Amino acid sequence: MKKVKTIDLRVSIAGLELKNPVIAASGTFGYGAEYSGLAEPGDFGAIITKTVTLEPRPGNRPPRICETSCGMLNSIGLANVGFAVFREDKLPALIKKNTVIIANIAGNTIEEYVELAARLNKISDIPALELNISCPNVKLGGIAFGTDPASAAALTKAVRRAYKKTLIVKLSPNVSDIAGIARAVESSGADALSLINTLYGMAVDIKKQRPVLGNITGGLSGPAIKPVALYNLYKVHHSVKIPLIGLGGIMDHRDALEFMITGAAAVQIGTANFVNPSAVKDILSGLAGYCRENDITRIKNLTGILKC
Repeated sequence: MKKVKTIDLRVSIAGLELKNPVIAASGTFGYGAEYSGLAEPGDFGAIITKTVTLEPRPGNRPPRICETSCGMLNSIGLANVGFAVFREDKLPALIKKNTVIIANIAGNTIEEYVELAARLNKISDIPALELNISCPNVKLGGIAFGTDPASAAALTKAVRRAYKKTLIVKLSPNVSDIAGIARAVESSGADALSLINTLYGMAVDIKKQRPVLGNITGGLSGPAIKPVALYNLYKVHHSVKIPLIGLGGIMDHRDALEFMITGAAAVQIGTANFVNPSAVKDILSGLAGYCRENDITRIKNLTGILKC
């Protein structure tokens, strides 16, 4: 049989059209300029911005990142420049990068989330939001909304009223029933879900006999969490009808394929960007090669074909 030569890498997530299914995860690609000379933002189907809050945040005290044997721990604490600087200084350069922009947002209260969503709803160059209700490294907001179905639903519903474009909710694995939370935010107006955020973790400096991270605990990412991420994706895929974006330990095209076959319409890469700034190119090349070998003309046809 003649192998397919041209592969259609385009995907659609609740009406959000992407030229390919590989997305830069929030907090791992900055605002698009940080990787200048190392990677092209335009290679991604979309870039999710570093989390934006209404006011600037200094983040947690350092050290804030450490390497583990099979991943990394981070305790950044959503440090960011705040909405005003993001809009005036960061966004104009990002708009020129030939990729879809998704803004990741967080707040301490529902009112803060709603205010941010309303402001971003007016910016035509940002067609989607990723609602961060799953960051494990902040004391207020973030994961406080993402561990309880009722709280997650209330926040999603409030943001939905203020935001009319594609609304993605990012889920935490640090819960007892991720499927229940997924159903709650789906019924409250979420257009899509991204999962999973990082797992709780910590590291100890045996010489100093102290935690390595200034915040004591952090979020574990990288290859170590991939099996957990896949399991959560599988569980949620069978619980909701809206599109899913998979993330958690995706380092190469084989990892990406596992997530798509399990049910992801697209994937996010995070830790991989730190290890290999060209990871997006390598992953896209590998995905196209797999499709050619298996006579698959459209990458979207891989989503959810897992045989059990």
